[in-house]
Amino acid sequence: MTDNTARLTELAKRRGFFFQSSEAYGGVAGFYVYGPEGATLKENVQDAWRDRFVRREGHMEIESPTVMPEPVFEASGHLDGFDDMILECPECGTSHRADHLVEDNTDIEEAESIPIPEVEEIIAEAELVCPTCGTDLAGEPVDDFNLMFGTNIGPGSSSPGYLRPETAQGIFVEFPRLKEYARGQLPFGVAQVGPAYRNEISPRKGLIRLREFAQAELEHFIDPETDEPPLAEVEDVEVTLYSAAEQDADGGAPQTMTVGEAVAEDVITSDWVAYYLGVAKDWYARIGVDMDRFRYRQHNEGELAHYAADCWDAEADVTAPGAEPDWVEITGFAYRGDYDLSKHGEYADEDFTIFKQYDDPITVERATVDPDMSYLGPEFGGDAAAVADALEALAERDRSAFEGDEVSVDVDGEELTVPVEKTGFAVEETTESGEHITPHVVEPSFGVDRIVYTVLAHSYREEDLGEASEDASGEAASEADDEDEERTVLSLPPEVAPKTVAVFPLMDKDGLGERAREVADELRAAGFEVAYDASGSIGRRYRRQDEVGTPFCVTVDYDTLEDDSVTVRDRDSTAQARVGLDELATRLRTLRAGETSVSDL
Repeated sequence: MTDNTARLTELAKRRGFFFQSSEAYGGVAGFYVYGPEGATLKENVQDAWRDRFVRREGHMEIESPTVMPEPVFEASGHLDGFDDMILECPECGTSHRADHLVEDNTDIEEAESIPIPEVEEIIAEAELVCPTCGTDLAGEPVDDFNLMFGTNIGPGSSSPGYLRPETAQGIFVEFPRLKEYARGQLPFGVAQVGPAYRNEISPRKGLIRLREFAQAELEHFIDPETDEPPLAEVEDVEVTLYSAAEQDADGGAPQTMTVGEAVAEDVITSDWVAYYLGVAKDWYARIGVDMDRFRYRQHNEGELAHYAADCWDAEADVTAPGAEPDWVEITGFAYRGDYDLSKHGEYADEDFTIFKQYDDPITVERATVDPDMSYLGPEFGGDAAAVADALEALAERDRSAFEGDEVSVDVDGEELTVPVEKTGFAVEETTESGEHITPHVVEPSFGVDRIVYTVLAHSYREEDLGEASEDASGEAASEADDEDEERTVLSLPPEVAPKTVAVFPLMDKDGLGERAREVADELRAAGFEVAYDASGSIGRRYRRQDEVGTPFCVTVDYDTLEDDSVTVRDRDSTAQARVGLDELATRLRTLRAGETSVSDL
C-alpha cells in the first residue's frame, strides 16, 4: 500500500467515506460500508451517470431483482465460464488468485488471459511463495473457481438460483417486454444501476475489488446493418488509446489521437464503441477523474470475452502523481454482437427478436417441407420428429439436396435416408413485409465503486496553508494554528461533492449561531446539501470541510447582523468574497455550475 493510498484510506475511514463492514465481528473481506460522506458521493456519481448516459441519450432505466434462477445463467454461459484461477497454499490453506500472484511478483501485467498450465509453469519458474506464510507454491495445482454466489429460491433445493454477477442479464432476460416499451423500434437503450455479487477469491485494495459492488450498465440494442452512432458529436474528442497491437509490440506505448482519427485508422473498429469512448471521456473529466492519469486499453485476443467482438477498458492510475502507475479498470466498453439475445432465445420460451419492416414488400422463393408422418413414424419411431426437424432445416439451408429420389439427414450422429416424395418438399413464392432480426448489443459497463475510489484518489492532495488570510470580519486570521501546518484537500467537483456548502458562525455567541442556523436552513430549503459547524477555530472548520471536499463555505459574522451579508470562501483557491443573503442561493448555484468563481464575485 503506497503512502498516498494509506493516507486516503485513513481519511476515508475517519471522515466517513468508506470502511470495512462488520468490524465489530472482525470484518469480512470484500464488503465495505459507505459512510455519510461516501454514500452521498456515490449517489452523486450515479446521478451524474444517469444524466449523461440515460437522460441525455434518451434511454430507459429499469431495476431488476438481484437473485435470478439457474436457467438464466445456464443460457448466459456464467455456469460454465465465469471463473477465476484459484491456488490453495498446502501449508496454511489460504486461497489466492493465481493470476494476481503472477502479476504482483513478475513483469507480466495481464496474467488473467494466460492458460492455466502456463500459469502453473510461471509460478514454478519464478519460485513464487504464499504471501501469507511463505510456503513454496511450485507444483501446486491451479483450478477454475466459479465466482457466483449460489442460493435456493423457496424452501428446499429444488429451485437453485444465484445472486447476479452483473446487472446486464436482468436487462437481457426482460428483452421481450422491453422491446414493447420501445414500440419494437431500434435502436434503443436500457440502463440499470445497482448491486452485483462475485465471490472473489482474494478481495483486495479496498473498493477496487469487492464481493458486493455497484454497476451502472447500459445495453444499447441496434440493427447492425442500418443503425449508426452520431460520431460527429465526439470525433474531435482527444483520447489516449493503448491498443492490443501496441501492447504486443516491442516498445509499444499508448497513443493520443481524436476519436475520429482512431476510427479512420481502424484503431477502434466499432463506431459504436468509439462513440461511447468519446462520450465517457468527457464524463470522467466532469466528475473529477484526472485525464493525465487516464487511458483506454484494448483487450488482447487472450483476454477478450467469448461474447465480445471488441472490448476496451477505461483505466485510471490510482497512485499519487509521479509514483509507479497502478492502472485499474473502471469501465468496460464491449461490442457483444447478438450473443446474449440469441442464447436466451435458444433456452427460453420467448421471442428475443425484433420484426424489421421493409420499406416495400418483397416476393421471395421459400423451400418448405411437409413430411408424411404416417411414413416417418413407423420408419423411424421415436426419431420421427427429429427427422422432420432436420428435413426442415436442410430445406432452408440447401434445397439442392432434395433434387434426387432420396435425401439424407443427420440425427444424433446417425445418417438417415428418406424418400423425397415422403418429405413434401416444395418451393413456393411468398410476399414478405419484413423479417425477424436479433439485435446486436453495445455495452458500456461502469464499476461505480472503482470510479468513486478513482475520483477520491485523483482529488486528494496535501499542501501548505501559506500566509494568513483575512477572515469574514476583516481581522487578520490564519487558517492554520501555526505557519507550517498542511491542509488536506479533496478537490471534488461541486456536482459530486457530498456537501455543496458549509455554514459557520464566526463565533457561537451574540446571536451569530442562531443566524447561521437560519442561513443553513434557508440553503437546505433552496435545494443545497449543507453542513453546519460551530466547533473550534474558523481555520480548523475550514480544514475539516476541505478534507471532505466541500467546495464552498459561508461564514456568518457581526457584519451579517448589520447588513445581511456573509463571506463565501472557495475551497481550492481559498479566495473569499462578500455576498448579500438575498442573493446567496443564486450565487451558490452559479458557483456550483462553474459559471463564475469566488474571485469573480
